[in-house]
Amino acid sequence: MNKKQPYMNFGAAGLFVVFGLLFFILLFRYFSIQFTGEVGSQPLAAKAQQKYSRTGNLDGVRGVIYDQKGEVIAEDTTSYTLIAILDKKMTTNPKKPNHVTDPEKTARELSKFIDMEESKIYSSLTKDQFQVEFGKAGRDISHQTKTEIEALKLPGITFKRDSKRFYPNGIFASHLVGYADRIDEKDGTYNYVGKMGIEQSLNKELTGKDGEINYESDLWGYLLPNGEQKVTPAENGNDVYLTIDKKIQTFLEDAMNKVVEEYNPKKIIAIVADPKTGEILAMGQRPSFHPKTKEGIENSWHNEAVETSFEPGSTMKIFTLAAAIEEKKFDPNELFQSGSYRVTSKDKAIHDHNRSGWGTISYLEGVQRSSNVAFAKLANEKLGFEKFREYLTKFGLDRPTGIDLPNETSGKIQFTWPIEKATTAYGQGTAITPIQQIQAATAIANMGKMMKPHVVDKVVNHDTGEIIRDNAPEVVETPISAETAKEVLDILETVVTNEETGTGNRYQIDGYSVAGKTGTASIPDPKGGYLGGQEDYIFSFLGMAPADNPKLVVYVAVQQPEIEHYSLGSIPVSMVFNPVMKNSLHYLNIQPSQQEKASTSKLDDFEGEAVTETIKKLEEQELKAVVLGKGTKVTGQLPAAGTNILEGEKIILQTDGELNAPDFTGWSLRDVMKVAKLTGVKLNSTGSGYVVKQNFKEGALLRKGDFLIVDLKTPEETLKLEEENKEVDENSELSEEVAEDVPFD
Repeated sequence: MNKKQPYMNFGAAGLFVVFGLLFFILLFRYFSIQFTGEVGSQPLAAKAQQKYSRTGNLDGVRGVIYDQKGEVIAEDTTSYTLIAILDKKMTTNPKKPNHVTDPEKTARELSKFIDMEESKIYSSLTKDQFQVEFGKAGRDISHQTKTEIEALKLPGITFKRDSKRFYPNGIFASHLVGYADRIDEKDGTYNYVGKMGIEQSLNKELTGKDGEINYESDLWGYLLPNGEQKVTPAENGNDVYLTIDKKIQTFLEDAMNKVVEEYNPKKIIAIVADPKTGEILAMGQRPSFHPKTKEGIENSWHNEAVETSFEPGSTMKIFTLAAAIEEKKFDPNELFQSGSYRVTSKDKAIHDHNRSGWGTISYLEGVQRSSNVAFAKLANEKLGFEKFREYLTKFGLDRPTGIDLPNETSGKIQFTWPIEKATTAYGQGTAITPIQQIQAATAIANMGKMMKPHVVDKVVNHDTGEIIRDNAPEVVETPISAETAKEVLDILETVVTNEETGTGNRYQIDGYSVAGKTGTASIPDPKGGYLGGQEDYIFSFLGMAPADNPKLVVYVAVQQPEIEHYSLGSIPVSMVFNPVMKNSLHYLNIQPSQQEKASTSKLDDFEGEAVTETIKKLEEQELKAVVLGKGTKVTGQLPAAGTNILEGEKIILQTDGELNAPDFTGWSLRDVMKVAKLTGVKLNSTGSGYVVKQNFKEGALLRKGDFLIVDLKTPEETLKLEEENKEVDENSELSEEVAEDVPFD
């Protein structure tokens, strides 16, 4: 035993040294960590913070888009994403399973609520995963649908709270408002990005900035009672108020829907604007799309009112007329020869829309009849092409308007050759956008001041209500004087009111005076030239009301409606313009025009008086005398003496001697009946409207008992008849002449 003692002592000493060294190492390590706060060059505090610190995301809300009255057009709303838990480990109590236990039943029930086939849902539910979602079909679940699914108590089915962009009005100024797409990030967050219209152009202002909350928790993630919290608040996006008026936009949408249903056009473009401020009160088009589902967007990706230019047709004549009046080169009573006109001897002839014209007429009648020849002569011979070109710039027709919508185009002014300069005067060859026409029209309707169009009224802080940006009306140019604007309005009013020569009769509105101009533009053929079908035109109308002081400007264009003849193209256009203009004026509490009643007076007794003196007296009263026969004295009259008559009414005078038939063309049936009664002839009439044919030649004797037969037609029927009579003889000539490409009016 004694021999072993030294070895035991040596072993104990060794162990003492080893444990001593370990103790000193441990002690050194302890104080090292204590003083440096690091392990392996890693801060322990940071490690602890990382382990027990939690971060939560605070979503920033995308701004709301309102109409000018504060009605919601687009906003973020709460939605839910459908999730199915598949992992059996999530169930701790078999009586209350937390995972999908019956995939077949679950798939069958869910297929009733989401847009996904039952077989595909079943396939997702049988995957070897912890959980699954259902793509687009399982997103944007409404609170009501969520409640209905939860009521089924399907094991493993749960929801994640989410948000979506909501458009409560459906198809409603869709290309103007645009839409926002959800973009999912790799970290599990998402945001919405505007892809069209206001959602795109004001995406930065509308987009909110997410915040976050940092807090200390225990090992299981629960908030510690005395733990520190750090909150970075979310910044909500700004709200945008548009100039669009929901009520007027609804008028427009409804009217366009009716035209689509009845005439199935390729396109409709329509704009309603306040000419005093440049505010766009409504803007729409067909085809359109639903901003939530994107249904229909494949048919039209562009806002046609600002992104597409085309030949305007005769609405362009408004600005040519204004330029001529401003330069004092327009004499409404000056005569010219209508029908055809050559700018130079080398150019092909320009023709009026009926090719033959109306003989020698005044320039005022040329405007009313929409004579291409009249406007080509105004631009060339009266204004001069260079001066005319200056006015195209003054009216802003050669540059974008700068409207606060994305992707605006400018159009193109064709102004190289003399023939191009002349055709530009009446809207052919040159292409401009509808919004350019609206801007130019504000100068006519606003005493010469041309207003910049805009759709954004103001941008407001979502949380504080502070106005960040306020768009005030902006005068872009003053191309004409107030006096010129008034004269243009007066002339354009006759385009609508003149029953015999005006092309805009269909756009009359009860109670309101309308000034405007029709347009019928040819459509270029991709193979060259222009399309030649009866419906291959863009029919339009640019109108202002009330005519004496316009409060609204409305532009409507309808492309290729399904009609029997192009002379009927004004019908679908008026189906949009008339109700939208009338309903909007009523809605805005704009009182009907004080219609000046035609002066009435009692008709004198002219029997026995000299014919020449009688005619003179009638003209002084602004009455139209129609003399039957070549006698010198009046032997009879209609209306009879003492009758209350209206200003401008026809007075039929019977004279002594033989009675000769007048030319009844353009007469109303009421006036023809006066002649029949005085002469004793028997009247037969066919059709309705105004006389286009009579069995008696002008000057033929009218004897008592003879049959007078007249054929009456409406203006539209007359135009159609004229075209059908010419088509057979002129097909070959039309292919060579410039007139083939000339707008109808």
